[in-house]
Amino acid sequence: MTTLVHPADTLTRDALTVLQPGFTGTTAPDWLLRRLGEGLASVGLFGRNVASPEQLAALTAQLRAERDDVLVAIDEEGGDVTRLEVRGGSSFPGNLALGAVDDTRLTHDVARELGRRLAECGVNLNWAPSADVNSNPSNPVIGVRSFGSDPQLVARHTAAYVEGLQSAGVAACAKHFPGHGDTAVDSHHDVPHIAAELRTLQERELVPFRAAIAAGTKAVMSAHILLPALDGTLPATLSRNVLTGLLRAPASEGGLGFDGLIVTDGMEMQAISATYGIERGSVLAIGAGADAICVGGGLADEATVLRLRDALVRAVRDGELSEKRLADAAARVRALARWTRSAGAAQGTLPGERGVAPAPEAGLVAARRALRVTRNGPYEPLAAPAYVAAFTPVANIAVGDETPWGVAAELARLVPGTGTGTYGSPGDAAAGPRARTEDILRAAGERRIVAVVRDVHRHAWMAAALDALLDARPDTVVVEMGLPQAPPRGALHIATHGAARVCGRAAAEVIAGG
Repeated sequence: MTTLVHPADTLTRDALTVLQPGFTGTTAPDWLLRRLGEGLASVGLFGRNVASPEQLAALTAQLRAERDDVLVAIDEEGGDVTRLEVRGGSSFPGNLALGAVDDTRLTHDVARELGRRLAECGVNLNWAPSADVNSNPSNPVIGVRSFGSDPQLVARHTAAYVEGLQSAGVAACAKHFPGHGDTAVDSHHDVPHIAAELRTLQERELVPFRAAIAAGTKAVMSAHILLPALDGTLPATLSRNVLTGLLRAPASEGGLGFDGLIVTDGMEMQAISATYGIERGSVLAIGAGADAICVGGGLADEATVLRLRDALVRAVRDGELSEKRLADAAARVRALARWTRSAGAAQGTLPGERGVAPAPEAGLVAARRALRVTRNGPYEPLAAPAYVAAFTPVANIAVGDETPWGVAAELARLVPGTGTGTYGSPGDAAAGPRARTEDILRAAGERRIVAVVRDVHRHAWMAAALDALLDARPDTVVVEMGLPQAPPRGALHIATHGAARVCGRAAAEVIAGG
């Protein structure tokens, strides 16, 4: 590809600086290292880039050998959304579990331990926490990623999470501004619309973001959502009304007064790429007030970086984008990079240094405390192997379908011989409740059945299958690992408030031990 200007040009360096691209593989490709030398200041990591803590530390060291102040970002919420432990499931419960416990000290300590582990691997920017108020229980993309549906609860835990994470020297990034909780559409697929009035937004969606800013969050991530109360034409990521007129504006002008880094959600998501294209979308986002362009979840190659770099340079050359606005955005990226170095040094969390004391059990302690157990009659601990029937919906893109979840592995560890089967995947979704129940009964034989569901209130096929199973086997144990909205049924009902590995372990302990 032909470049527009010489790589050493200040304008080109600024255009590279505002990008947060991804790449494939578990080592840095040559093109990425070369662009770091030309001005690229950030790199985004995804599950495909992580094989082990040791490998990740070596990868980030490789990046820092080229640029010692590089921002290394990752989407590590814990709970259902994990990149650090994508192949085994997270050691930390997610936000809903922490909100269910409602102990801000616990949330702080979990976030601090998560931050410690990230810093130990050389990651210094976490695209977390989700500060969304999950006001719509049918929301297909937030759900257990939110601390809850009460704005004040979400606010206090968002603040605690920000403070805990940043106390380990890792910058927090509150998302998805101005709030993705009241949507029925996943912005990975389309543009969600939120019809709430401005007063409702002020009293609900914006409350946790104000708390995050008061707690000192270093970054805020924008959402690809359309809010007519703020801008009837452009989604938040591309809206000057939202990013500059609301998020940046001082409190005296009705804004939130945020002066840190504004990061976009992934630009290749359909809400942007299918409507505006990533080049046009990136220009509009920077012009609206964003400082960093997140891309790389799906488009993770050098050509994408060059396309976006050149689109930004061209927009400045053509007078469509202010050179000062681009320079200001780049300056904020560099300022955050300086903070991560100073914060890491202060906390002793720079790679290779001793720092925050480990708390390896923090996540499991939180997961155990988050359980809500309902006994609908007498229940005896397992005296023999059980059969786990996992009702598995299609995972949303943010969670991904590569991370294992459920209770089967942990229950089999406690009660050897426990078996499992998966039901409701795309391959057998056409099967009716009766046929599915017969399959489960045949596979289970005389063993106790443990039915594992996830957001059963959102999936009619799952609810019907569970009803049929409980009619046939009333002694079935039910484990809800999503948003617990349906009435607790089964001889024993356990709500874990998330599907992290530690949530599965906590539930298995109750099932095995009574």
